[in-house]
Amino acid sequence: MKIRTRLRRALTRLMRDASFLALGAPLHLLTGFLLFVAFGLVWEVLEGGDTSAPAVLGLAVVTTAFCVPALTVAQRWRFRRLLGIDIPGPGWRRPWRQFGYHSLAGALFGALEAVVVALVPAGLVLSLTSVWVYAIPFEWRIKHPGYSTQAAFVTVAGLLVLATVPSLAAALVRLESQVVPTLLGRGREEDLARRVEDLTESRAGAVDAADAERRRIERDLHDGAQQRLVSLALNLGIAKATLVDLPPEAREVIDAAHREAKEAIEELSSLVRGLHPAVLDELGLDAALSGLAARAPLSVRLRADLPRRPPPAVEAVAYFVVSEALTNVAKHAREATRADVTVTRLGGILRVVIEDDGLGGADPGRGSGLTGLAQRVRSVDGTFRMSSPVGGPTMMSVDLPCQS
Repeated sequence: MKIRTRLRRALTRLMRDASFLALGAPLHLLTGFLLFVAFGLVWEVLEGGDTSAPAVLGLAVVTTAFCVPALTVAQRWRFRRLLGIDIPGPGWRRPWRQFGYHSLAGALFGALEAVVVALVPAGLVLSLTSVWVYAIPFEWRIKHPGYSTQAAFVTVAGLLVLATVPSLAAALVRLESQVVPTLLGRGREEDLARRVEDLTESRAGAVDAADAERRRIERDLHDGAQQRLVSLALNLGIAKATLVDLPPEAREVIDAAHREAKEAIEELSSLVRGLHPAVLDELGLDAALSGLAARAPLSVRLRADLPRRPPPAVEAVAYFVVSEALTNVAKHAREATRADVTVTRLGGILRVVIEDDGLGGADPGRGSGLTGLAQRVRSVDGTFRMSSPVGGPTMMSVDLPCQS
């Protein structure tokens, strides 16, 4: 059973390779024939022996120019249909690459393909020499007594030719599959440009997916765990107010549980706002930043000039930049008493500037918070700049692309 399976696979592979080469030979040799005709006409023009040669030469050049892209399409179809290799279209950015392939490398491949394909009928004819030699008249065989030995040698040679055809065909197909996509497809610069575009699109999709996931978690926490904690705190408050005849120890336990429940609600509310504040979706970036400024432990002066709302992903990044920056100012800025937050939209750029009056000395390279801010800004192709000389002030500037 294994032998039959291997034989079937070998025959299938041989048929595929033979079809690939048999189809490629005329496609490759066609351009060579057209160039041969064109060079012959050029010679006629130089010799001046044929007055119609210039017109025919022009027709041949036009025909060749139109045949080159058609042959490129045919070659791409041949690779995709028979080998499953998808060669990206080169377009018209580098037409000389297509012309050079079809006239030089293509002609060489065409000659090799023609030789390999021709070996199949030649090998069949030679391997059957011991059979068809008996079709020769009897008188000729009488006059050539050694014909049977010669026929046997020719038959063996034909069988050897047939035995080498699969290996030769496979080697030529493998060579073409490695060389042709490089010569006939897009250039390295075009591949890099397409790769950058794909990575940009995938990164944008990842950013949108992460933002959607944060919104889902915020919604689940707000509508689930936070509501349960509110209900628990309310019930503890009712118990505290109504159960007046409890022992002092029990009342202390209820008071402590009520206090812990309210603190948990406050912490969960801060966590929910940190994930994705609902006001950002409902009222926009200006209102969300106003809430941040109002809750900040130091004086914050907010100036926002937003004639229209930025995209949701940009709004989220700008909000988290301001939130993290104000948190850093409150925790780490020595002797800082106020912070200025300026948000302006300059054409296709949303610029966010945060400045404090502390003593400075902040180093973006020594802190995961600032590194995380820079990475989040770069996730939407933004730029992050920070200036914090010793003695202050500290200024953080963020530019976010905002096309819509």
